[in-house]
Amino acid sequence: MSPVLQSPSTGHYTSLAWRKESPPPDPVGLCPVWKKVLYKRQPFPDNYVDESFLEELRKNIYVRRYSYWAVVFESAVVIQQLCSVCVFCVIWWYMDQGLLSPQNLCEIGLGFTLLGYMVFDLVDHGVGRKDSGRTRWDDLKSALVFVAFTYGFSPILKTLTESISTDTIYAMSVLMLLGHLVFFDYGANAAVVSSTLSINMAIFASVCLASRLPRSLHAFGMVTFAIQIFALWPSLQRKLRAHTPRTYTCVTFLFAVFALAGLMTISSVGTLLFSLLLLSVTFLCPYCLIRLQLFKDNIHGPWDEAEIKEDLSRFLD
Repeated sequence: MSPVLQSPSTGHYTSLAWRKESPPPDPVGLCPVWKKVLYKRQPFPDNYVDESFLEELRKNIYVRRYSYWAVVFESAVVIQQLCSVCVFCVIWWYMDQGLLSPQNLCEIGLGFTLLGYMVFDLVDHGVGRKDSGRTRWDDLKSALVFVAFTYGFSPILKTLTESISTDTIYAMSVLMLLGHLVFFDYGANAAVVSSTLSINMAIFASVCLASRLPRSLHAFGMVTFAIQIFALWPSLQRKLRAHTPRTYTCVTFLFAVFALAGLMTISSVGTLLFSLLLLSVTFLCPYCLIRLQLFKDNIHGPWDEAEIKEDLSRFLD
């Protein structure tokens, strides 16, 4: 029979045989296991991790693999906008020197606008127009209202910046055109992209430059041309890019040749520098982008922020 002891404080009896069969754990001999939880108190420092913490380490899991010629094709958007700014500056220089009359500019602009309008509808067979709910009559009314207001306010645009020096006007125009190139929507999902800000900066630059032309009719022609090349032309290019990539590539090449030919009549050095810029953007920058992908070392693991991948929209009803 096993001996029995009575506790002096509680009066309970305890079997000594039970104590021999179930000895208390020895805190010195046990090694506590670390767990990645925050709600449990553990005998470890707050910054402690064990070897299992890096088992979930992943590198470059979201890296995109680029094709060189695909990147060259995407660079055509930048080429288009650089050439648009170049053509705009060349046209302004021709009008400022008296080599191009505003009547000829308006006639040429009207002809190209009608041609682009027809191409815009033929590319997708009018599907985009049906989706937007606009008719040709709506487009004609919008165009007439814009032309009427621009022509009516052209004397004001001509005298708007008379109190500002010409050097300041040129500096403001350069900054506005650079801002137009920076904020233009090239198709990237970035915070810096703002189509509204981009087109407004381009129109502001056109108003500044138009105020230095001889007559108000020159200002009207310049502002109208700015709308055509900075607002209507990119819309047509996006439609060509989405439906006919080969035509889009050919149009980009011809537009670049036209811009270089116009710049050649003004400055051979400027033409050389601008052609080097276009070649760098088209061929050198895509090569550098692909080469830099080899040096990416993005790490992902348990330290990343938690992402809720479940669709929780049902709770918003």
